[in-house]
Amino acid sequence: MNQKNFDYLKDQIKYSGFGEGLESQLKENMQKQAPEFTLHHQNTFGKDETSSALHFKKSPSSDMYFFNSYQVSVKKQDQTEKISQSFYIEKNNSITLKEAFNLMHGRAVNKDLTNKEGQSYNAWVQLDYKNTDQAGSYKLKQFHQNYGFEIEKALAKLPIKELGNQQDKTRLVESLQKGNRQSVTFIENGTEQKRLIEANPQFKSITVYDGNEKRIRQQLSEKQAEKQTLSQKKGQQVTQQPDENDQSSVKAGKRKGLSVSQ
Repeated sequence: MNQKNFDYLKDQIKYSGFGEGLESQLKENMQKQAPEFTLHHQNTFGKDETSSALHFKKSPSSDMYFFNSYQVSVKKQDQTEKISQSFYIEKNNSITLKEAFNLMHGRAVNKDLTNKEGQSYNAWVQLDYKNTDQAGSYKLKQFHQNYGFEIEKALAKLPIKELGNQQDKTRLVESLQKGNRQSVTFIENGTEQKRLIEANPQFKSITVYDGNEKRIRQQLSEKQAEKQTLSQKKGQQVTQQPDENDQSSVKAGKRKGLSVSQ
C-alpha cells in the first residue's frame, strides 16, 4: 500500500465532509489492491438522513488510488422515497457533503472555482432540474460574479437585526454562502420575529420563511429599507469609532455570534 496515497485520500475524505470514520475501511481496501472499491457513509442533518457511496479507482499504471466521485441519497423527513445525486471530485472545485445536502434541497452554494484554463473565479452553483448528465444526475448551473447578485445588498433590503453587528453579519453571509437556511431575527413594527432565510441568486434576492418554515412574501417599502440601512450604518460607526478615552466601549462591542445549523 502506498502510505502517502493513503494519507492524501484520508485527508481528502475528511475535508469533503465525511469525517474520520472511514480510515480503516480505506486502508483495508487499498491493501487488497482491487482495481476499484466503494466506501459507504451514513449521516443526519437535522431530521433528514443521508447515505453516501464514495467511489475509488486504482491507476492502471501504478499503485495510486483516486477518489473520483460520490453519490448521495437523501431521505427527507416525512417522505418515504429517497432522492439521489452524484458529485465529482475535482482538485479545486469539489462539493462537500453538507454543500451537496443543501444543493439537493434546492438551495444555492457559493464556490471559488477554476475553469479549464486554470483561471479562478467565483460563482453561485445550483442544481439544474431541467438538465441531466449521462449518469442521470442533475447538472450544475452557475451564476457568475457578473450576473449581478450581491448578497449583502440583498440582505440590506430586509429588517434583519443581526446586520447591525459586523461579526453577526459576517457569520450570516458565510452561512448563506454555504447554502444553509439560516435563522435570523426580523424587526417589524417594533417587534422581533423569527425568520428563516436562504440565498436566491437566480432571482437576485433572499427567500424568506416564517418560523414554521413556510415561505412568505416579504414586503419591504423603500422607506423601510432606507431606515434599516441607516440604522445599520449608525451601529457600525459606533463600533468602529469608540471614544478613545473609553476603552470599555470596544469590549462592549463583542456579542454572541449566530448559531449556524450544520
